[in-house]
Amino acid sequence: MSADDDGHLSDARIGRIALRVADFDETAAFYRDVVGLAVLDREGDAVVFGIGETPLLRVRRAPDVPERAPTDAGLFHAAFRVPSRAALGEALSRVRDRWRLDGASDHRVSEALYLADPEGNGVEIYRDRPRAEWPTEADGSVAMTTEPLDLDAVAAAAETRGDSGDATPADAPGAGSIPVDRVPPGTDVGHVHLEVASLDAFESAYVDGLGFEVRQAAPDVRFVAADGYHHVGANTWRGRTTPATGRGLDWFEVVVPDAAALAAVRERLDAVADATTGETEFAVDDTDDGIALTDVDGIKVRIRTE
Repeated sequence: MSADDDGHLSDARIGRIALRVADFDETAAFYRDVVGLAVLDREGDAVVFGIGETPLLRVRRAPDVPERAPTDAGLFHAAFRVPSRAALGEALSRVRDRWRLDGASDHRVSEALYLADPEGNGVEIYRDRPRAEWPTEADGSVAMTTEPLDLDAVAAAAETRGDSGDATPADAPGAGSIPVDRVPPGTDVGHVHLEVASLDAFESAYVDGLGFEVRQAAPDVRFVAADGYHHVGANTWRGRTTPATGRGLDWFEVVVPDAAALAAVRERLDAVADATTGETEFAVDDTDDGIALTDVDGIKVRIRTE
């Protein structure tokens, strides 16, 4: 099934995220040693990270691309979702041991750690609470909040590796000194959060065009969803006014289930593009494996099938 009864996108997920960076070696080491992704492939001036056989992130050396300007739209953060509180505790251990934590929040639906990579790209590492436990508003929207995260409890949930290399409970004798180096199977890119110049233009591309449904809305932020899950966020908190042209986010993927779903996305995008002018214009092109959308903020989205 590719769309619900209202024509919204369903059975979709975020695929890979791609970054272009100047300090390739330090940035690659960050995603390997701090975030905990495994190196899956090297492609000249690029490295692909993931878990198991699933690619999640591509980092490309791009010294000739200018630094992102303070006014440029682009990435707010890439959000890596781990499957358990123990895995989040392991991530906290890596961050404390090897990097620096910028923030931590309990959103009632999730628990999240916030940091930035060596190039200043925002990173979230989080775990969801069971969806059956998510609080909702009277209108059915998710009642997310931002409250302090109990870091001690998250740390206590972690498993660490003992001298044998096997995972051991954090309270086992000799445990707690060596952070677990890799995120576990089941880790994925839960969502992408963008900085945009116009939320109306964002909705034109991602809701009217791609088919996501608005899940949460405030004057300065939107979260859009497929099947009720907030896959893409956008905000205007820092007053971005110019399209993304510098380093940082290169592109990200939206993965749909089949060719019929991909065709439906193309049909919606074409219809919206034909009807829009000015700030809501965006470009759509065919690729070898799907569709490429460049929104009005210069953010590139690749849409492909599983």
